[in-house]
Parts: sequence; structure tokens; C-alpha cells
Amino acid sequence: MLPDADDLPELLLDLAVPHEDINELVGLRSTVTGDPGVLRLLAECVEELVRDIGEIGRTPDIDERIAAAPAALARYFAVYVFLAAVPHARAYHRERGITADVSRRTLADLGRNLAAHRRRHGTAGVQSPRWLAHHFRGELYQLGRLQFERAALGQRTARGLSAAGLRAAPGGPCLAVHIPDFHGPLTPAACDRSVALARKFFALHFPEEPYAIAVCHSWLLDPQLRRYLPTQSNIVRFQERFRVLAREDTEPADREPVRFVFGDPDLPVGELPRRTSLERAVGEHLRAGGHWYLGDGWFPLQAE
Repeated sequence: MLPDADDLPELLLDLAVPHEDINELVGLRSTVTGDPGVLRLLAECVEELVRDIGEIGRTPDIDERIAAAPAALARYFAVYVFLAAVPHARAYHRERGITADVSRRTLADLGRNLAAHRRRHGTAGVQSPRWLAHHFRGELYQLGRLQFERAALGQRTARGLSAAGLRAAPGGPCLAVHIPDFHGPLTPAACDRSVALARKFFALHFPEEPYAIAVCHSWLLDPQLRRYLPTQSNIVRFQERFRVLAREDTEPADREPVRFVFGDPDLPVGELPRRTSLERAVGEHLRAGGHWYLGDGWFPLQAE
């Protein structure tokens, strides 16, 4: 189920696992394979993860099951689950005709997740196993700067699309846009390239799923950012790509920008750094008593 110890480092590198984690992951492999109970738990997690692979809307919440691993493996057990799931994910990609490069870059979000956990907590670990399940189940793909997830329209977005004159119903197909960290600037040119790649990719590999709409649910679509950032900033230009829906949710989401910009949602507002225009924007708004909110937006995938 797991690669041999000699082969494991190469797979870890393919998945962008940080170098400082590799020796320990290789060393702990024998702890996994030498314990029948742990192997059974590993097999159960993988079975649950890849069941109905490729089906959207059925992503399992494997966090609780992964948390049942012994304390000695707690930091890395999720990694072993995803390592054991790699052959299933790659087989699904091959079945769909997806190139090895797209497959590798998509599954490499495992390493990004480990890096995000270390940035926030200072220790090894997987930040969000349930999030990575989308990658290993064939639901989400890294295409250039952005990630695109095969998804279904929610009720609020469907209402907004209907109000704009489009035929849309809850549960209809859409591509959810995600903005991965540690991937360079969010430039308009890079986003244009990603959208162009997505148009071709899903038409080729999922022709039975007609994706006409891309949606995004993110604090990056909070219109308040325009008060603080230059009109030509990458984030403002990113917002302009979307038709942002009127906000219905009045619950603040202050932790979201703090988590993504500074790496730790629990940082005290008064201690937030002021090194970049975005850091200053997020911090100054909060220090002035303001709040940040998640924004919802969409754009047509086909050129108008």
C-alpha cells in the first residue's frame, strides 16, 4: 500500500513535501507497516477517501478517522493516507486522459499544505486533510496560477445568476476557483492563462459536464479592499474579473484574511505586520474597528 522506504523519498518530492519532513516520514514508515492495527486504519481511510472517486458532492470528511491514529503518528498519518491514495488518484487521471504534469502539480498541494501548517504552527502536520481529499478524488485541478474544482451551484449563487438573466438552478455544474498560496503574484496575465487552460481542460477531459460558469467564494472578493489597494493592484484586478453578488451574510470573517495573509488567524490585531500594501490594508481595517467579509462572485467561462 505504501512505497518501499527506498522509493518513498522520490514520491514525497513529487508531491512537493518539504525537505525537512522527508527523513522523518521515511523513518516512521516502519511504524505504520509494522502495526496491523495502524495498517487496518490506513486501509479504511484510503477506502473511504477513494470510494466513488470522481463523483462531486461526495467528498468524505476523513479528519475524524485520521485523528484516531496513534500519538506517535499523529503529525504525519494523513500524509501516509494520501501517499497510499496516490495510485488511485493517478489511475483516475489516466482514465480521464489527464497529463502527468497536471496530475503531479495538482497532487503537490499536499506539500503546500504541510508548508502552510509549519508556517502557522511551527511544527509538522497537515493543515486540512478534508481539503486535500478534493485533489485526490479527481474533483480539483491545478491549472497554472489557479485551481479549479468541479462543483455544483449553491442556492445563493444560482439566485444571483438568475437575476442576471442566466438560466441557473441550485445543483447545476460550475467550476469553483481557488487561489493557492506559495505560488507567486496573482497577476492578471497569470489568471488569464489559468482560465484559458481551464476552458480547454474541462471541455477535453469532462465533456459530459458543461461548465459555463466559474464562481469564487473568498475574502479576496470583499469590495472593501478597494478602499486600501491601488486600482491596478493584482487583487483589485482579480476582483474585476468577477461579478460580485450583493452580500447576504452579515457574519464577519476576520480570521480568513489574517490566516491567508499572515499565516495564523489567531495573531493579535495590534501585532499584525505592515510590510506590504495588503498587510497594511488588512491590519489597518481591523485596527480601525472594521470587519472583513467573504465575497461571492462569478464570471462566464466562455468569452462574451
